[in-house]
Amino acid sequence: MTMSPARTQELRAHPWLRAPVRRDLLRMLASVPPDPDLAGASLSVAAQPGIVKPLPTELFTVRGTNAETNFHALRGTGPITPVDRFFVRNHTSTPRIDERTWKLTIWGDGLSGGPVDFGYDELRALPSTTRTVVLECAGNGRSHYTSQQGDRVTGTPWTLGAIGAAAWRGVPLAEVLRRAGITRDAVDVMPRGLDDEWMCGGVNFGRVRRPMPVAKALDDVLLAYEMNGEPLPYDHGFPVRVIVPSWAGIASVKWVGDIQVGVEPLHSPWNTEYYRLFGPAYPPEGGPVVNRQTIKSAFELPFGATLGADRSHRLTGRAWSAAAPVRGVDISTDGGTHWRPAQLHDTPRRDGWVRWSADWRPPRPGPAVLMARATDEAGNTQPLRSVPNTQGYLFDAVVRHPVTIT
Repeated sequence: MTMSPARTQELRAHPWLRAPVRRDLLRMLASVPPDPDLAGASLSVAAQPGIVKPLPTELFTVRGTNAETNFHALRGTGPITPVDRFFVRNHTSTPRIDERTWKLTIWGDGLSGGPVDFGYDELRALPSTTRTVVLECAGNGRSHYTSQQGDRVTGTPWTLGAIGAAAWRGVPLAEVLRRAGITRDAVDVMPRGLDDEWMCGGVNFGRVRRPMPVAKALDDVLLAYEMNGEPLPYDHGFPVRVIVPSWAGIASVKWVGDIQVGVEPLHSPWNTEYYRLFGPAYPPEGGPVVNRQTIKSAFELPFGATLGADRSHRLTGRAWSAAAPVRGVDISTDGGTHWRPAQLHDTPRRDGWVRWSADWRPPRPGPAVLMARATDEAGNTQPLRSVPNTQGYLFDAVVRHPVTIT
């Protein structure tokens, strides 16, 4: 099935699809750097974030159009995050799309023929697979750049709850691209969502879209239509979303409606001035594009929690790394002076996380600082300080977690 010539022309006409970002627009945006993570945060809709599922305060902290999972709410949930406490990252608001009229269009000069459409039932009839994958926002941990390091950054002040793990069922993107006629000279593919166009600073950036190399697209990327054994919820991409294992969540485009296949590198605002590293440690024109996530660990305990002195407590948490399986987690209960290993409770996997625990008997009342430090099988260990960037991406430092002993 093919797409109409008028629709093809509409897709090709958008300036962000025709060429990289213009230098003048880059300079304008650099002068007052907005961030798509701030979508809706200062607008009148902030109190009504456009999220469909309930957001009880014991499970979520609402941040503009987004909902961060309270990390301590994951305690006891197992390795898979229940849908009712999976974080929500929206640029605008959650659309309600009818799967009966939805279609996915594959198009671009990287195909051997014209555009190809796949309907919902047609996609579900293709060979499928299920992968358990952690999704994590590129800005997860952003607030700690300021609270721990004193670095000024822009964007939603996530703590560590912009993350969740789910069992995603769907069709390998490679299968769909091959059926659509991807050519040997294709280099990039760019999924685009069907949520509203994103406006910021008077500029219409269009719908969320994020390119990736063909090598990644043909490797392990899914077009998912189920989450934890059920059809995708609206907030998590119904009817179909992209799942890009080990990459920052922006690559896993929700409510996907079309995928461009190009014989030259593809560009959008989401891989030029956003989701790219800027700051004193990087060249003036910007450093690397944010693709793969980092290594982190977190306690399943509220910040500022109160614990009894001279009583045994089981500290629990999770650790994860996009580079390699987690090899171990060390914890400190005295602000980093002494460290000891925690016990891991899951088989480490690169695209997943491991639960860990350690017993602690605080000897006396007073303030204390807990710390957890993960190491992966590639030799990456969380540093005590992250290299800052202006938009607060990829925080990976050990988090100082205050508690009070009574």
